Amino acid sequence: MKYVIEDKKYKFRFAFDTENGAYVRTGILDENGNDTGAEPFMGSYPHLIDVGIMGHCIHGKTGLCSRAGVGCYQSGATVEKPNMSLEDFRSIAEQSLGKCNQFALGGRGDPDQHEHFEDILKLCRANLIVPSFTTSGYGMSRDIADICRKYCGAVAVSWYRSEYTLRAIETLMRAGVRTNIHYVLGRNSIDEAIQRLEENSFPEGVNAVIFLLHKPVGQGNASNCLSNGDPRVGRLFKLMTESHPFRLGMDSCSVPAAISLCPDIMPETLDTCEGGRFSCYIDSNMVAVPCSFDQGKRYAVSLREHSVEEAWNSPQFEAFRDIMRSACPNCSKRELCLGGCPLLPEIVLCENKAQN
Repeated sequence: MKYVIEDKKYKFRFAFDTENGAYVRTGILDENGNDTGAEPFMGSYPHLIDVGIMGHCIHGKTGLCSRAGVGCYQSGATVEKPNMSLEDFRSIAEQSLGKCNQFALGGRGDPDQHEHFEDILKLCRANLIVPSFTTSGYGMSRDIADICRKYCGAVAVSWYRSEYTLRAIETLMRAGVRTNIHYVLGRNSIDEAIQRLEENSFPEGVNAVIFLLHKPVGQGNASNCLSNGDPRVGRLFKLMTESHPFRLGMDSCSVPAAISLCPDIMPETLDTCEGGRFSCYIDSNMVAVPCSFDQGKRYAVSLREHSVEEAWNSPQFEAFRDIMRSACPNCSKRELCLGGCPLLPEIVLCENKAQN
């Protein structure tokens, strides 16, 4: 089923497919309904909500992430909170009916290990929301994969370089699930990424490989962040513009690098930080922030006291947006990246950032 919705407040339209989560939006419309080509800065409600249904990680104390070279930004090894209740999730889903088209399920642990996992997916579909999630794959089974095929738009497996990683990818693909790989890019992993792209040695049959910048949040170490002066960064982004047997993508945090290192890339394919503009994060205790990397809750709004829409229009979220509104005023490309990450300037791969 396909929906076209008009955002009357910000004067644009967006469309989405409730079967697979495909999503497009127009530019700002003029008084005659014609697309001006100007990008809308934000929507009147988040189009994607990152819902942290997991409050704790059952693998946290086993060191699963650290052994894979990934620093859990949610501090899953040290923080234990209750998982989101089914009723809390129902509240978010019902508020989002007809306004939000995708939920990315996450939090402090593998969403497929939530005690009400299938019921959560059913609630998404009942409210015309396409669910997706990322998992370590450690607990993936054929039964879970079958549930994913029935309800999910896609499932991403974190690249943890282990037998269970490959087993989870294979299990999902055999079940007919659109399966992606999420690859965290840091100084400790970029060489492998370059080699695998040069050799096209990611598992055959995956839908896409999505590269995510390492963040110095939670258990993520600042010394593992990529830097502008590293020639490997340029090599990697050049490889990303070449042809591969799988699709390639990147998180919006990587857009400043793509602008400067991928000169032939179509600007229309880039979508910079959507935090507080078209997406937000809600943790297992019903606290909303513009971005999941705001682990310090600088811009937090409690959904125990406010609705999702009230949080979206709150002074806290506006303060977050104002950083992007005022970033890099002298840069000719600011409309493409809005200055990059408003939370973590150290991950912004742009040599001109300091000059603006």
